[in-house]
Amino acid sequence: MKIKHLLVIAFLALALASCQAPRLGYFQDVQPGEVKTLDNSHFIRIQPGDKMSILVSSKDPQLAYLYNLNIVGHYSSSSTDKSALSTSNIASYTVDEQGNIDFPVVGKLHIAGMTRGEVAKFIKTTLVNGNYIKDPTVTVDFQDLFFSVIGEVKNPGRFNLDRDQVTIIDAISRAGDLTIYGRRDNVLVLREENGKQISYRLNLSNGKELYESPAFYLKQNDVIYVEPNAMRARESTGTGNAFLQPSLWISLASLITTVIVLITK
Repeated sequence: MKIKHLLVIAFLALALASCQAPRLGYFQDVQPGEVKTLDNSHFIRIQPGDKMSILVSSKDPQLAYLYNLNIVGHYSSSSTDKSALSTSNIASYTVDEQGNIDFPVVGKLHIAGMTRGEVAKFIKTTLVNGNYIKDPTVTVDFQDLFFSVIGEVKNPGRFNLDRDQVTIIDAISRAGDLTIYGRRDNVLVLREENGKQISYRLNLSNGKELYESPAFYLKQNDVIYVEPNAMRARESTGTGNAFLQPSLWISLASLITTVIVLITK
């Protein structure tokens, strides 16, 4: 009788264990009121191959126009109002392999490694110190910089980098969050740096590890891959999750208990 009882208890425990829900929470180590200082120095920095629009404006629109030669479309020869320029109607500069752009009138400017704000300041200083224009205002915007999110998210795809700082949390949000089948503890970030591909593993359930990871702040061309959990992987076979169904375990436990009772009478 003791063996029969032990078997019954064991199978009931297995049945209950199969009913447990997976852990889907984020930042499970973060306590209410906890303060975490973030490193805000991780801005998107210009790399060879990047594209950007650069707009120079001034109190003298005709003078500023000389430094905005990459115009999409043309103004009529009778038009003297060139103050309506914006970064939406100027062509983008592409940073060459040496990290330079060919700027109108001025020539080549080395901007690789700079942030968007640093590029604007550098061009403004160059124009003023070279006596090209006295009161320039320089606006720089990213063009066609992106990151990709694939795997177990609701809306996988390629997304534009339109800000100076974008975090892994921003990326997950843009992709509609993870599905219930995505692993929160093993998100992969693939990054190209200096001709090499570097991989980072992120645990979204651990806030401390996440904030300290070099991949918490994204860079252009990053690829984020959310790995499927074991349940999703088993779905690739027709009966992969059949043994995890509570009804199966309960039926099996009931059958074995009945058999034991019959043979021990």
